[in-house]
Amino acid sequence: MTISLRLSDEETMLIKKYAELNNTTVSNVIRRAVMETIENEYDLDLFDKAMEDYKNNPVTYSPDEAEKELGLR
Repeated sequence: MTISLRLSDEETMLIKKYAELNNTTVSNVIRRAVMETIENEYDLDLFDKAMEDYKNNPVTYSPDEAEKELGLR
């Protein structure tokens, strides 16, 4: 799939130089940046949900308690 992207001359030069310095392609630089952004937002959403769950039920377990509860010992 091809996706076009509008960039200023300065942005284009920065990305090209970054790719060159890191011995990769412009496509790889952009692909990694987009995927990292998506992953970070997903992680943040999971964190927000976990914090909400914890606020509603603030129960914690020590590592020993967790191992026992999970039948790992």
